[in-house]
Amino acid sequence: QVDVWLTFAGIDVAGYADVAKQIIDLAVFGAAQNRSYRRLADFTDAIGNRVSGSHNLEMAIKYMYNAMTQDGLDVHLEPVKIPHWVRGKESAEMIAPRAKSLAILGLGSSVGTPPEGIEAEVLVVQSFEELKRRASEAMGRIVVFNQPFVSYGETVAYRAYGASEAAKEGALATLIRSITPFSINSPHTGWQDYQAGVKRIPSACITVEDAELMWRMAQRGQKIVVRLTMGAKTLPDADSFNTVVEITGWQHPEQVVLLSGHLDSWDVGQGAMDDGGGAMISWEALSLIKDLGLRPRRTLRTVLWTAEEQGGVGAQQYYNLHKVNMSNFDLVMESDLGTFTPVALQFTGSDAARKVMAEVVKLLFPINTTKLEAHGEGTDISPWMQAGVPGASLHVADNRYFWFHHSEGDTMTVQDPQAMNLCSALWAVVAYVVADLQDMLPR
Repeated sequence: QVDVWLTFAGIDVAGYADVAKQIIDLAVFGAAQNRSYRRLADFTDAIGNRVSGSHNLEMAIKYMYNAMTQDGLDVHLEPVKIPHWVRGKESAEMIAPRAKSLAILGLGSSVGTPPEGIEAEVLVVQSFEELKRRASEAMGRIVVFNQPFVSYGETVAYRAYGASEAAKEGALATLIRSITPFSINSPHTGWQDYQAGVKRIPSACITVEDAELMWRMAQRGQKIVVRLTMGAKTLPDADSFNTVVEITGWQHPEQVVLLSGHLDSWDVGQGAMDDGGGAMISWEALSLIKDLGLRPRRTLRTVLWTAEEQGGVGAQQYYNLHKVNMSNFDLVMESDLGTFTPVALQFTGSDAARKVMAEVVKLLFPINTTKLEAHGEGTDISPWMQAGVPGASLHVADNRYFWFHHSEGDTMTVQDPQAMNLCSALWAVVAYVVADLQDMLPR
């Protein structure tokens, strides 16, 4: 049965070659060329960064609501509650063995220090194992983690759990080497998680250079003293919105192909790469389809998530609200690993669905991205994928992504208009074709 259906699906999919080419031509060579890049520049230059709970994030949501409405699309807002952490004034300096200021960024959800700061001797470790081994030395110290960068997925555990692990051994604060493979003395922030029942101590990231400097000093047996001052605090949860924009399906309006990126960012840089680009191509995909006068069988729904950086907070509330309609969600898509030159589509779903998606990506041969890879990923779509809904994400040439991630370096300068054209074309073709196929993707 499945094989017979697939043969039809295959024929069906190949029949979309012309419409796919129209979408690609419009995005890459036509009137919409560089439009997603211009939209991103206009947005990030006007708003700047937009951390969860901030006035800037409110402004960003209003901006996008207005811009997408002016674009002739059907937009609405869905209210959610989000965390409101404020960085405050912060600084760190090494006092011994010599005076040196340290570039830091406090980590999201961190507590602050007392107003006069914390001045203490430093223990430098390179792993959680070393911390355990030297637990007796951690008491009353500031623990510096100088862990090597292996991969973001592996090394981020130090940012997430470093404070609580050090606090268990009696540390006063933690300074964590930024989670990046490349540095020009740039600190990289991010969310961190306190463990329940463990004392909450201040936590900030420092640069790769300063972490390695203190490691070398410690290896020489030198006594290192640092003074850390952080004004960080957590305020009551704030009101926010997921921003939702749709092209309603003509045949099965209740069935949905969802495209997404997140609208919030950290409070440094411009949030152009993480995740302004993903948000813009998810709007652009609908613009391209609308501009060509196309309307698929199913509804295309773009969601611009709020408070992703705090752990997919807006997306989790969206899931809780809409999971009652789970059987009508055909495919969920998220772009949150940059909009550099696209390499492939990543996909999670049944074998039968994978065969259909392999046919769909063949339509992208004009832009040379016909590869389908395993494992769709994205914080915001993961609840759906865990529940068995097919999921897709964009694999781009992202070797530079973590150079700029969560740092002052995440600005429009890292974005490339032609790469964004290609990402928009891929996003639009995949979303439109899946939404227009005779049948939903088999689970």
